[in-house]
Amino acid sequence: MLRSQIQLTEAQHRALKRWADRLGISFAEAVRRCVADRLAREEASANQADRVREAQAVVGKYGSGRPDVAERHDDYLMDAFDA
Repeated sequence: MLRSQIQLTEAQHRALKRWADRLGISFAEAVRRCVADRLAREEASANQADRVREAQAVVGKYGSGRPDVAERHDDYLMDAFDA
């Protein structure tokens, strides 16, 4: 592990200390968990944004040629699997 020095507001320090005490973990572990949670959410958000971009890139690319596909997609899907 690497040692880091950070500065927190008094309110942040108090809240984090109370949370750590409630969980029975060290203050340092509480900081690590907060950082890990935030980084995981950022990564998930980035991955979701990538998936949305990829999906938007194919929207309309593969037309069915059927004007009623929005209303009858289930019927067409069943037909495709029955074939």
